[in-house]
Amino acid sequence: MSEQLTFEKAMARAAPVLFVVLWSSGFVVTKAVLRGAEPLTYLTIRMALVVVVMALIVAIVRPVWPSRMQTWHSIVAGLLVHGFYLGGTTIAIFHSVPAGLSALIPGLQPILTSTLANRFLGERVTPLQWMGLLLGLSGVLLVLHTRSMEGQLGWGYLGTVVALISITLGTLYQKRYCGKIDWRAGNLIQFVTAGCLFAIGAFIFETRQVIWSRDFVLALGWLVLMLSVGSIGLLYWLIRRAGATQVASLFYLVPATTALMAYLLFDEHVGWLGILGMAICAAGVFLVNKP
Repeated sequence: MSEQLTFEKAMARAAPVLFVVLWSSGFVVTKAVLRGAEPLTYLTIRMALVVVVMALIVAIVRPVWPSRMQTWHSIVAGLLVHGFYLGGTTIAIFHSVPAGLSALIPGLQPILTSTLANRFLGERVTPLQWMGLLLGLSGVLLVLHTRSMEGQLGWGYLGTVVALISITLGTLYQKRYCGKIDWRAGNLIQFVTAGCLFAIGAFIFETRQVIWSRDFVLALGWLVLMLSVGSIGLLYWLIRRAGATQVASLFYLVPATTALMAYLLFDEHVGWLGILGMAICAAGVFLVNKP
């Protein structure tokens, strides 16, 4: 019994860090995969592979299948968390919206989530948590201060707005209506829903041509296993264990982690202001999650 409690405590401490690292890697790896396919075409392939993986997991584990109402809730959550969020961010990156601007999406989400959670979920956001949220937002702005904000207008910028709204509403919807659904069965329904949305969009708006290469396959594999299965599983696990505001605060660390990855992989300059911003983001998350 004590070993199980020790494992659960270790998991609870490691999960937020692992989630931030995995989620941040998605921005970097998506750039690589988009060299081989248009955004909705790539997302259709990604969802098809994820559905296969989740279907195998469901077939082996045989979890309790959701009721009809729970199935509808999973469909809505899938459209918000996977469909419009992934579609928005991927289209933004495809249309040359820089990583710095794309990082503003998770940078703004905690404030919006906390406001809505306070109003619709009855979660009390304490003054100390509001201080942490504002501190984290200032840290995000510092991280992005010296980064390029140039890029194509139009669909790319619209994609960032759609992604911000959908991930915020999706997180709250998952918290309120999908908390009692087995994550394996629920995720399978959500991925099927998002895959159908992407397939329809790819058929209508894109050529559906794919340039298969080693880099494309490796990037696609990472996004399927580490992002769609790994990070989404961690996100929903965290949502069940903590308040929406606390989980959303982790998104403050995504822009800083993404900037650090870009520096290590592509030698993109961060600067002292960026380093200071990372420290402030961490301090803001600490205040929001402080018992």
